[in-house]
Amino acid sequence: MPADIEGYREYVGARLEPLRRTAYLLCGDWHTADDLVSTALVKLLRHWRRVSRMDSPDAYVRRTLLRVWLDERRRPWRREAAWAEVPDGAVRSATDGAADRLTVLALLAELPPRRRAVLVLRYFCDLSVEETARELGCTTGTVKSQSARAIEALRSRLVGAPARAEEARTDG
Repeated sequence: MPADIEGYREYVGARLEPLRRTAYLLCGDWHTADDLVSTALVKLLRHWRRVSRMDSPDAYVRRTLLRVWLDERRRPWRREAAWAEVPDGAVRSATDGAADRLTVLALLAELPPRRRAVLVLRYFCDLSVEETARELGCTTGTVKSQSARAIEALRSRLVGAPARAEEARTDG
């Protein structure tokens, strides 16, 4: 057990929701996101003494979360097949942007893991190209090319997105 358990609790309490949202953007499922965050936080607890002295513990936790997600994707036998989709919350109306969010999340889910991770780190976590490269363990050129390809893929898929958004509205 780390010596500064109170510091760990404060850190986790202040960052739990942003970590859950980041995990959700990576995997597209709230239950899996919770599992990913739990695993990452257990790893953080094991190394809290060292991590708490770092300049940027958030970068360590983000990198850990990303690696946990990538590790989970490498184990297809551990994934469950979902047959019925149950919404986590009520959709108020089609004008509140819920269909747009569902469309973007569906499009994100179609991207390969590396490209999806680049978009989440760059545009949701607001990391620079250099920070994203450090998190992913690749070059800045790779981040730029993966980002450009991911955005292009999203743009090209958005052509068919209005039909998907209409389906999302009528299915709910």
